[in-house]
Amino acid sequence: MDVKSISVIIPNYNGQHLLQQNLPSVYVALQNIALDFEIILVDDCSKDNSVSFIKKKYPNIKLIICDKNQGFSATCNKGIFEAKKDLIFLLNTDIQLTPNYFDGQLKYFDDKKTFGVMGKIIGFKDKEVQDTARYITRKGLKIQANNFYHINNPGFWTPTAYLSGANALIDAKKLKEIGGFDELFSPFYCEDFELGLRSWRLGWASYYHAQSVCLHEQSSTTKNIKTKNWVKSIFFRNRMFVHAIHLSRGQLFFWFMQIMLTDFLLRWTYLNFYFYKSFFMFLKQLGAVYTSRIKMATLMCKYNNTMSVNDIKMKMDTMLKGQKIVNGKG
Repeated sequence: MDVKSISVIIPNYNGQHLLQQNLPSVYVALQNIALDFEIILVDDCSKDNSVSFIKKKYPNIKLIICDKNQGFSATCNKGIFEAKKDLIFLLNTDIQLTPNYFDGQLKYFDDKKTFGVMGKIIGFKDKEVQDTARYITRKGLKIQANNFYHINNPGFWTPTAYLSGANALIDAKKLKEIGGFDELFSPFYCEDFELGLRSWRLGWASYYHAQSVCLHEQSSTTKNIKTKNWVKSIFFRNRMFVHAIHLSRGQLFFWFMQIMLTDFLLRWTYLNFYFYKSFFMFLKQLGAVYTSRIKMATLMCKYNNTMSVNDIKMKMDTMLKGQKIVNGKG
């Protein structure tokens, strides 16, 4: 792929203070890579002065203003399908880029099977590593990608189960072909994991480039939305969505039984009543889940691919063969 340009997509909700702090670093990193670029900010009905700030201080940024609050997936998708460049860089407002952030990332797109690449995320204040490569694990029929790992080999292309939506550089054509984020996952959580599974199942790989570092200042967006238990219920509902979309029909029955026989009892024991809300929210969306399954099946037929979640895990294991895997963030 002859990369000549980058579209930066920034979803924003009440992030004026973060934009003031972090936008200058984005310009520095883009200018250092010396490619044509555009920046698109999609405002998800902010109640602060984000919009007026961008209009006044950054008139060259393309501004898309949503008419109602829709959450991360829908907000990003508006920018994704407006983007005109070769690569799309999904960037959260609470991320500050280091000056040479993009160095070494463009080479991944020389491989036509590359979907995207992400860098290392560290804490803005404590400099502790927050996000690296992840690999898929299974607990029964439950799919997880909570395990961080890294390879102490600068020249190795480290595969990752998915790209963090906070700093993902992605082939624009592939991202649009795949349909962007599944808006079923709105307002937030697990949409980046599901996108990763979708891209891997189509035969497109994602990578982690440890030499690219960005800094993260924790946003308070989710903390200010309703209650902690409501946020947890959305998280577990969305985890159910991932399974319902990507497990085979035969596996779905046993996955459902695993939930009924273990989770229902354990959650009651620990008084995690939000889980039951998650489950009933999930049931109400079964029609939309079926639509997502059909879209996935159509894409796989188009690309003549039959890769399952288990196949993704085996593919990553093959790619990692011979490398010393270091578990944990680093």
